[in-house]
Amino acid sequence: MSFQEVSGLDVQSEEIKYRHGDSPVFSVIKMPCMVKVGNVTMKKGIFKADNKFWDWFKQIKMNTIKRVPVTISLLDEAGKPTMVWTLANAWPTKITGTDLKSEGNEVAVESIEIVHEGLTIANG
Repeated sequence: MSFQEVSGLDVQSEEIKYRHGDSPVFSVIKMPCMVKVGNVTMKKGIFKADNKFWDWFKQIKMNTIKRVPVTISLLDEAGKPTMVWTLANAWPTKITGTDLKSEGNEVAVESIEIVHEGLTIANG
């Protein structure tokens, strides 16, 4: 699928502050801890008979979901990937439909928010 906007491709290492009991230094040391990833939001235009977001979302049952790898590619002018992000064990957590305004002339856009358990990056 093509998207007009993708956000949330971030990863962060939390920190542990530690000072052992017999340290002569009057400050803490900081060490890396658990890695935290944010949810990824993707937005695209709505087209007739395009229900891929909803079909994936409807697979969620009580505490069960099919977790899949999701690949996001940034394409160059020739359509070849220049950068590729892969989300591990991804599943949809939220779908937002378009705002319906009778006086507006904006393109109808829907978004999906995806939860994942890890992010890897590859350059093309």
